[in-house]
Amino acid sequence: MSGLEIRRVGSDEAELIVAASALFDEPATEAWASLFLDRQGHHLLIAYLDQNPVGFISGVETTHPDKGTEMFLYELAVAESHRRLGIGQALVAALTDLAREKGCYGMWVGTEPGNIAAISTYRSAGAGAPEPFVTLSWNLPRY
Repeated sequence: MSGLEIRRVGSDEAELIVAASALFDEPATEAWASLFLDRQGHHLLIAYLDQNPVGFISGVETTHPDKGTEMFLYELAVAESHRRLGIGQALVAALTDLAREKGCYGMWVGTEPGNIAAISTYRSAGAGAPEPFVTLSWNLPRY
């Protein structure tokens, strides 16, 4: 896409995340953005079109003693007004490149079975379906 720039947010650039808050489920805070960026293996990339944030992707490197390191695609979002233009696919490709650069042996993401847009984006970016699995979660109170 012409004019699209994908920028990896540096550890001292939490203000870029806060400025892109409209892309997140809830407004990003400077404190949480800094905490995310300060942690080893945490990555956030923002897509800009004409210098305006139109999407982001976050990833977290996870390492296990018998497997090595893989990239967990934590979240992908594209502004509703800019969907179906290839921005999501470009963000996934950029995180995939970063995972390779970091020496990850693979990358994975989970999404709801009915999230057709996400599944289509991930498949168009080269992802294949693994064996079925069940996700369980714990809801812990925030402080």
